Amino acid sequence: MQIDADQTLKTLRRSVLLVSMPFFMLSLLLPVQGREIGATVVEIGLFYSAFSLMTVLLRPLVGWALDRFGRRAFFITGIAGYAVAMIGFALSDQVWSLTLARILQGVASSLTWLSASAITADMAGEQERGSTFGRVAQASSRGAIAGTFLGFALLNARISIDGQVTHIGSWPLLFGVYAAINVVALILALRQLPETKPASTGVDDEPIRWSRTWLLLLLVTLITGASVAMISPILIIFLQEKLGVGVETLSWAFLPTGLVWAFLPSRLGQLADRFGRKPMMLLGLAAAAASSFVIPALGSVIALALLWAFQEACYAAGDPAEQALVADLTGRQQRGRAYGLYVMCHDLGAAIGPLGGSWLYQTFGARAPFYANGVILALCAVVLMLFLRIPHAGPVTQVKVS
Repeated sequence: MQIDADQTLKTLRRSVLLVSMPFFMLSLLLPVQGREIGATVVEIGLFYSAFSLMTVLLRPLVGWALDRFGRRAFFITGIAGYAVAMIGFALSDQVWSLTLARILQGVASSLTWLSASAITADMAGEQERGSTFGRVAQASSRGAIAGTFLGFALLNARISIDGQVTHIGSWPLLFGVYAAINVVALILALRQLPETKPASTGVDDEPIRWSRTWLLLLLVTLITGASVAMISPILIIFLQEKLGVGVETLSWAFLPTGLVWAFLPSRLGQLADRFGRKPMMLLGLAAAAASSFVIPALGSVIALALLWAFQEACYAAGDPAEQALVADLTGRQQRGRAYGLYVMCHDLGAAIGPLGGSWLYQTFGARAPFYANGVILALCAVVLMLFLRIPHAGPVTQVKVS
């Protein structure tokens, strides 16, 4: 059966947009909700590590299954898992139940995003991979922005009964609505998303070749995943304490970041398609390292917004390039396994990072995780600059490490 690639990618992006609506509000409110129910800083770090540890365990298995059984069923099951996880968040009022909801979210993430990456690689031409992955990233960010506006509207919702105004906004209401939106995404994928797994030709069915380039990419992904995750559980808490503002004010500071991801990744992905993957990857790492050193010195919300937008613009250049490089390095019949290993390395780092960041925060002070992150990202950028060899123009067809 002939598959309409454009229509398939459009359905994928729409599903991704809907699934992504809770993401920013969850990342923003999870530490706050943790404090509300009495969680310590280390327990808040556990919320993040529980999610990442689950994805670490599942990614390789899911990647193998994608190549063996196809993409569609796993993508659909992942969306259904997100709906269940959102219900879990809505009902959580203790540390153990919130941790369990994060575990369910980790299962859903493992299924959904590996499937989405494989579908994107299946449908994208070799010279359009960077921009195509960028469009998927844009869809996710646009969903998160829409979900943020919806989220604050729900949290601030009030009704008037007999002239008396009653506040009805709450954590359970918010995530109950997000669960319903995930059900809509599930129906859309069930009705419109076809199976995209390529038919076997016998030409590219051999196992993944463990080249030095591939190993270097996985190693750097592991290290940077851990490094960036160090600041995840303490970022909002640190900014609240330093800037003296509430969560809603901080959310506006992150709005320019969301707009960057909503409009730039596909355009920056085109640069990776044209000039090669390496320059974009280096740009993202270098900018992230520099901004991590600056964050502890910030004195205003406006300065935070400008810095974060700059950093994320550079990330938006590097992420599609890196995603496309994974497809460049592997054959059509190994894409599920390749993305499984790649994301597993990222998530293994992300499982370790939050606990390490929380420990640094409590042991050496609030600034320590940010400085450690900056040093590690800068070192990774130097390693890639010295040892990763990728053509600077056209599609990447051959790479090597010196």
